[in-house]
Amino acid sequence: MRSSFLSRFRLPRPALALASLALLAGCASDPDLVQRADALVAPAGLQREEVRGGPFVLTAYVHARPKAPLLRVYLEGDGRAWITRNQVSPDPTPHTAMGLRLAASDGGDVVYLARPCQFTPMARNPICQPEYWAGLRYSPLVVSAMDEALSRYVARLQPARLELVGFSGGGAIAVLLAARRKDVSAIRTVAGNLDHVAVNQWHKVSQMPGSLNPIDVAAQVERIPQLHVSGAEDTVIPTAITHSFVDQVGRCAGLVTVQGMAHQSDWDRLWPRLLAVPLPCTAKQP
Repeated sequence: MRSSFLSRFRLPRPALALASLALLAGCASDPDLVQRADALVAPAGLQREEVRGGPFVLTAYVHARPKAPLLRVYLEGDGRAWITRNQVSPDPTPHTAMGLRLAASDGGDVVYLARPCQFTPMARNPICQPEYWAGLRYSPLVVSAMDEALSRYVARLQPARLELVGFSGGGAIAVLLAARRKDVSAIRTVAGNLDHVAVNQWHKVSQMPGSLNPIDVAAQVERIPQLHVSGAEDTVIPTAITHSFVDQVGRCAGLVTVQGMAHQSDWDRLWPRLLAVPLPCTAKQP
């Protein structure tokens, strides 16, 4: 990757609304959203499934061979968690679904996991309440549910190696999952929320004491090769916060700052190039 592709990090001005933390979204009961997602990933061969994770029925998209040399599991962002700064969304399903777009751009063996209450009809998820995509979005219950769903796919597909990839809030889930598992060979995040306390302080909004914070488990993932990608123009999760997490993890964590990219930019367009960036602490790449 050419050095001109990168820039030094700088701290942008605060965003005006917490709503910018979430992608634009529609209602999960609207079949157009699911049809749009199906059409998005059809050229890449991903097929929609449902998988049980704790008390939730999660939506997944899968294109993976059994016993593949490498399986990448993509974790979606927070979706439309908030309508306004003070009004939580009635449904967190993302419209843009950048995590899904990244999975479709991968070209390898992939599983995509939506977050609890995204895409799956609410009638299939009676437990779904706004707290699970607001203050409890990274709670022990949510992380355990994602972990159970991930374990189901690992048991079914039996990959030689497992990488976790998270977009935005999915980056938080990726780190929290890796901290509790023994089979994660690498972590990649794009515009990841790796310290929600710092992010919420930046936006001057309420903290989430019911949620686990990725930076608190930095020591537990310090031996896992990881690469964290941030946009130089990201005013939602500033690069300085990502930089702080990378410093906390240490030598096996790397930071790539991309010029001209903001939080909701077309990261999928750059994803094949970003996948080619070598991971720290690894002798060779797939």
